[in-house]
Amino acid sequence: MRTPEILAPAGSEDALLAALRCGANAVYVGGKQFSARQNAANFDLPQLQRAAKLCHLYGAKLYLTVNTLVFAPEFPALVQFLEAAIRLGVDAFLVQDFGLLELIRQISPDVPIHASTQMTIHTPEGALWAKEHGISRVVVSRELSRKEIAAICKTGIEVETFVHGALCMSVSGQCGLSAMIGSRSANRGRCAQACRLPFSAKGDKNGCALSLKDLCLVPYVAELAEDGVASLKIEGRCKRPEYVAAAVTALVQARAGETPDLDTLRAVFSRSGFTDGYYTGKRQQMFGTRQKDDVLQGQKVLPQLAQLYQKPTPQVPLDMHVTVQTGQPAVLKLRDGDGISVSVSGDVVQPARTKATDLPQLERQLGKLGGTLYTLSGLQADCDGTGMLPASAWNALRREGIVQMNAARIAANTPKYTMRHITLPALPASGQHTIQYRIIQKQWDSQSATLLKQPDVEALLLPADTVSDAVPAVCRERIFLTLPRFCADEAKVRLWLEQAKALGFSHVVCENVSHIRLCRSLGLTLHGGMGLNAANPSCLSFLQRESLQDVILSPELTIAQSRHCTGLPAGAYAYGFQPVMTMRNCPVQAEAGCRNCTHGLTDRTGRTFPVYCHKAAGITTMYNAVPTWMADKQEQLSHSSFLVLDCTLQPDACSVLRAYQNDEPTKEAMTRGLFFRGVE
Repeated sequence: MRTPEILAPAGSEDALLAALRCGANAVYVGGKQFSARQNAANFDLPQLQRAAKLCHLYGAKLYLTVNTLVFAPEFPALVQFLEAAIRLGVDAFLVQDFGLLELIRQISPDVPIHASTQMTIHTPEGALWAKEHGISRVVVSRELSRKEIAAICKTGIEVETFVHGALCMSVSGQCGLSAMIGSRSANRGRCAQACRLPFSAKGDKNGCALSLKDLCLVPYVAELAEDGVASLKIEGRCKRPEYVAAAVTALVQARAGETPDLDTLRAVFSRSGFTDGYYTGKRQQMFGTRQKDDVLQGQKVLPQLAQLYQKPTPQVPLDMHVTVQTGQPAVLKLRDGDGISVSVSGDVVQPARTKATDLPQLERQLGKLGGTLYTLSGLQADCDGTGMLPASAWNALRREGIVQMNAARIAANTPKYTMRHITLPALPASGQHTIQYRIIQKQWDSQSATLLKQPDVEALLLPADTVSDAVPAVCRERIFLTLPRFCADEAKVRLWLEQAKALGFSHVVCENVSHIRLCRSLGLTLHGGMGLNAANPSCLSFLQRESLQDVILSPELTIAQSRHCTGLPAGAYAYGFQPVMTMRNCPVQAEAGCRNCTHGLTDRTGRTFPVYCHKAAGITTMYNAVPTWMADKQEQLSHSSFLVLDCTLQPDACSVLRAYQNDEPTKEAMTRGLFFRGVE
């Protein structure tokens, strides 16, 4: 059984030091740009170089997060950043954006790439897709049970799973709440944590129906190792070094079979305690908020936790061999546990006037390794019995040996990669199109056939689990099946598709990479949904090579930004209550119960966000409080290949279509989405 690595977060150099000194095997950090935690201090290039050297000195890995969506004008700066990071020897990149995945491969074909949890990989099909695309590791969704994680481990790809830290209410990569409310995009590392603010299904002004307790799977480390998990990941790049020290220490203890100090771990940071609900499948009592007592408990333990990383702890065993021959320079050879060795020469050995240098003296002088990460595991000496050097000379030789060993370890552990020079194309601009509509409905109903008779309606998008032979055969070619953005029951999704294919349905809207692989294997025609977060031309070119016919662009793009998205026919989300959260844990059920379902959550401003569950998929979706309306502005979207009218929560789809056909404004409450204001 492979021993899993302990992977720690570091949002600052102090946190990095805490992680390494407490025993982390790997650390993940972000740069000043292109990182999903832009609120952390993060690392500029000189700091990143120091971080790489320090990690490699300790024999640890340094993973760099570039796990945000990137817009086309940002690619020149991105290329420079990636090239610099590759040269200094980061051990892997964590990636969300398919366009960025494509770009890294163009720059360096052999640098390891990990699929960020933002890529929403949560099934074996998704992991196999990643494996087939040269991705060496997947960071799986936090919402998975032990059984579901174990199934992904069996695909043969390295699996990294979160074992401690904050839980987002939404599935990672599928949250638009912060962006929609305040233009701070979670997909761009700017999440404002709106989910931690008051929301309630019952009108409780102090209720926090979207705030989950922190995850803690430290007691399950042995199980995770047994199931094949390669990396135990701690969340928290915005947390202080003491938190990192506590979490790493607890995991080191648990991995060694010792009893971890969970009381101190809870004290340093929690939201009314911890939860293991997703992992165990018992999703009750998972909600919590940060209380005054939590803060006070943290203040009590911070001083003792700070002591854990104030000085280097001996972690690397050294074997030494000393040659002491009168008239010759003293020679010290050092060898660490990984087989890295160095040899240094010192002063010329002098004839002893009183006592010759012997093994006990050498052990005293050369064993003084305090303040380093080394411990003396063995010392051999080849002494002629007549020579000697003063203690100062042996100390100098020891210090020089440690300097050389440090340099050798850094060099040996720093990867070297193939690099290619690339030239970015000029920013493209899409042309004009005759407006075509694709209309999303909850199911086939009395209006569906009427909608399809309209010449400007290209297709209806219906949930795959709702279609049947009630849909006229002549209409089925214009029905695009939609799939849930998250569904851990992959067999169920396959069954829906196989049944639909048998009825003559052949078009599917893919929301994640598992859908791409699954639908392609079934010989279906692929289209891309918003869940793929397509935001730049490089991403669109990648999706075209994945056999997609077209894609719905990320709704976080402005109109101007969307004009750069060429290479694949692309549509815009022009009407509807936009989904802003995809959740495996229903907040309404947790607060009010299914029998008292209110189908909505009200925030502190009095706005109500619709909430509906998809029981067959095991997920709940929260929608924006008001619909996006672009009927009177759609001429500005004429570069789009099609416009999506989402009537999931609007039963009168025909009236919506007429309004768009006639460019009508609306008197109802609405939003222009992010088409004009964009996101940070």
